[in-house]
Amino acid sequence: MTRRRRRKAVRFGQSVRRTLYDDGMTNDELFAGTAVKNWKLVIDRLNTATAALSDEAMQKQVSPGRNRVYYLIGHLTAVHDRMLPLLGLGARLHPELDDQFIAKPDGTVPDTVATADLRKAFADVNARLTAAIESLPPADWLKKHTAVSDEDFAKDPLRNRIAVLQSRTAHANFHEGQIRLTQ
Repeated sequence: MTRRRRRKAVRFGQSVRRTLYDDGMTNDELFAGTAVKNWKLVIDRLNTATAALSDEAMQKQVSPGRNRVYYLIGHLTAVHDRMLPLLGLGARLHPELDDQFIAKPDGTVPDTVATADLRKAFADVNARLTAAIESLPPADWLKKHTAVSDEDFAKDPLRNRIAVLQSRTAHANFHEGQIRLTQ
């Protein structure tokens, strides 16, 4: 049975108009909630896909001549770690991963992180990031991220935190699909 939502417009102050639903959620809450839910869904899928992989399977390429699962997990860990300061959610946990997993392509440098340590870093970064994302108030998602200047943000307010979360969710989802190709 589906529940119909009825919109009702409510004025707050003189010029701000927000839409409330019967359950009391604002548009900001709906948009932020949807983005956070999608993030968590993709991270859960990644966790499920990688949990079943042995250390040997982590060394498989997603297709001939392409990245290994090990590299993709390191890459996602480094990218998600960078999201913490980018979204203004705290300091990075593993900046040492950048050289191997962002600055250089797979196979150009020796593996410097043990697979078990990489799995732990992936879990730790995503747990911390997800907790911080969940705690961010809905209105804060429409604020600028730290890589955009005030002037640039005034010109293009779509360069906000929710845009970063959506693009990184799509990025993680893409790599999750690649990892599934190995199974």
